[in-house]
Amino acid sequence: MNALTILGLETSCDETAAAVVRLDGGRATVLSSVVRGQAEAHAPFGGVAPEVAARAHVEVIDGTARRALADAGITVSELDGIAATAGPGLIGGVMVGLAFGKAMALAAGKPLIAVNHLEGHAVSARLDSDIPYPFLLLLVSGGHCQLLEVEGVGAAKRLGATLDDAAGEAFDKIGRALGLDFPGGPALERAAQGGDPKRFALPKSLAGRDGCDFSFSGLKTAAARAAMKISNAIDRRDLAAAVQLAIATQLADRTAVAMRTYARHHAQRRFVVAGGVAANQAVRTALIAECEAAAFEFFAPPLAYCTDNAAMIALAGAERLMLGLTSPLNVSARPRWPLDEAAATDAPMHKTAGRKGAKA
Repeated sequence: MNALTILGLETSCDETAAAVVRLDGGRATVLSSVVRGQAEAHAPFGGVAPEVAARAHVEVIDGTARRALADAGITVSELDGIAATAGPGLIGGVMVGLAFGKAMALAAGKPLIAVNHLEGHAVSARLDSDIPYPFLLLLVSGGHCQLLEVEGVGAAKRLGATLDDAAGEAFDKIGRALGLDFPGGPALERAAQGGDPKRFALPKSLAGRDGCDFSFSGLKTAAARAAMKISNAIDRRDLAAAVQLAIATQLADRTAVAMRTYARHHAQRRFVVAGGVAANQAVRTALIAECEAAAFEFFAPPLAYCTDNAAMIALAGAERLMLGLTSPLNVSARPRWPLDEAAATDAPMHKTAGRKGAKA
């Protein structure tokens, strides 16, 4: 196969997304990318309500896919395959997108590619940059925070992951404690502008220690307690700045440890940060400084592809289809689906896997 054109579908959380991506000679071109958000519907809950999200996906998935095809100027018959997120994520939402992808693939006689949402984030920076495998990846979002060696398509080795909360979750929940709008991550970044990040002493858990794991629960608790005592806009601004610094510092510190590990057995030093938190400029600045110190090339997706989107799912699907990797129509949706399944099973970060499977 020389060139592949793939429709991607993403419904793992609270964005209904569809995109068309063409992969030709190893380079990706985004022909269209449509994202329908649900922030207004979830704002009263202060977070994503799974049942509300699933119902919203059902209502708009068909129109979103039609819009992506129209924007790309192609028909279903011109597609080479259909890629849909099959997990991990809110199971109701995942089932909507995957079922819709199955129906389209069956009706059009096209191959179906079930894509790991995290693998989509892993390749998101490749949407506009030539980033050969292998590379070191920091995947940091609302639900995930981990460092991985990405050797190729579907081949990732976990170096470290969060012991409790994800960085994006900390951003969102601390933002709620500060009375900021939902989603809390972008709102907290705006609130931190011009603030004094050193005014509040907040924990930077695990920073300076061996290993590549993360922990944000202590920060979340300390910041929530501090938020109860603030009395004006200046306090809120300074606390937001301190939270942002604490998260960026820990991410950079853990990444520096991973870089030393990675550099021992890789000649080419490439670093990719992906996921919603990759859009935070303070985090990017801290990571760029670590890359410069360790002589790593820094890559990050365009801001539009940091948060959940279907272009990254389409690209991950195209890379899999290029290798002949397709999925049967009875493939199941998965609420949990680690990139490094061996590590998640043999050395789980969370000791009780439960009936849903091992967590990342």
